Amino acid sequence: MKLHQLRYIKEVVHQGLNISQAADNLHTSQSGISKQIQLLEEELNLRIFHRNGKRITGLTESGKMILQLAERALREIDNIKLVSEEFRQKESGALTIATTHTQARYRLPSAIKTFIERYPDVKLHIHQGTPSQVAELTVNAEADIAIATETISQHEKLVCFPCYQWNRSVIAPQGHPLFHNQPLTLEKIASFPLITYDFSFTGGSLVNRVFAQAGLIPNVVLTAIDADVIKTYVGLGLGVGLLASIAYDPERDKNLGIIDASHLFPPSTTYLGIRKDAYLRGYMYAFIQMLAPQFDRKSIDNALKGMAINRLFLGFV
Repeated sequence: MKLHQLRYIKEVVHQGLNISQAADNLHTSQSGISKQIQLLEEELNLRIFHRNGKRITGLTESGKMILQLAERALREIDNIKLVSEEFRQKESGALTIATTHTQARYRLPSAIKTFIERYPDVKLHIHQGTPSQVAELTVNAEADIAIATETISQHEKLVCFPCYQWNRSVIAPQGHPLFHNQPLTLEKIASFPLITYDFSFTGGSLVNRVFAQAGLIPNVVLTAIDADVIKTYVGLGLGVGLLASIAYDPERDKNLGIIDASHLFPPSTTYLGIRKDAYLRGYMYAFIQMLAPQFDRKSIDNALKGMAINRLFLGFV
């Protein structure tokens, strides 16, 4: 059994069973991948893939188990390399963060600025996506740290830390009738065309649930995953916007007014997620603490070992 055989299996599955694409990504030949998979199957005396002629059509039951073990073995190999780098080059390396647009644009800049100033030799990469995409990027080892809302905390392969809470505000063009008709209520919001986050994104299902519990159906005319897109269309007068309060910038959004809506919706929580089998470089601990100072290295290690997270934050129990 060879490590490259395990890598071939993982990449073929990752590429939707497309051997040609897997070969391109791994800079090898399609016939080479097929031959190595066949050799491994012969060595193990079982089939890893179902086939229709020469075409791979899916994983066998034993193949699913082998894939899980192969992924684990390859991650541990990567961890060994990280241990080596940690002792040879403590202040250099790479850090990849998967997060949503709102977090990347409005919450992370100060922590990232501090991090880059402290670790100038660490290459920082940011991938943006929906919370579910953010979780998958981290689980698949394409990112080291996931930062998003509650959705990622439900992923069984991630250890998640509650970083901070946030709530929502309503935005509208200056002079909009909502600003002259206080206090703000769900009924008043529902009486106008509404532009907000996609309901599968950034606590959108929670918003939907709050309206439903009040017996209201909001007139949602547009949804987006990007707060700036929401603000653009609100500015065009297409409706009022409901978005994370942190996404409103008083200087850049002077054409829009804002009304706090935290009395209408329960708060949402931004979580930081790490793979359960991850090896963290020293600078990764440092970044986590820059974003969530309530978690020290010991509490992070305890959580990765399966111990309870000490939630030292905003009433978490």
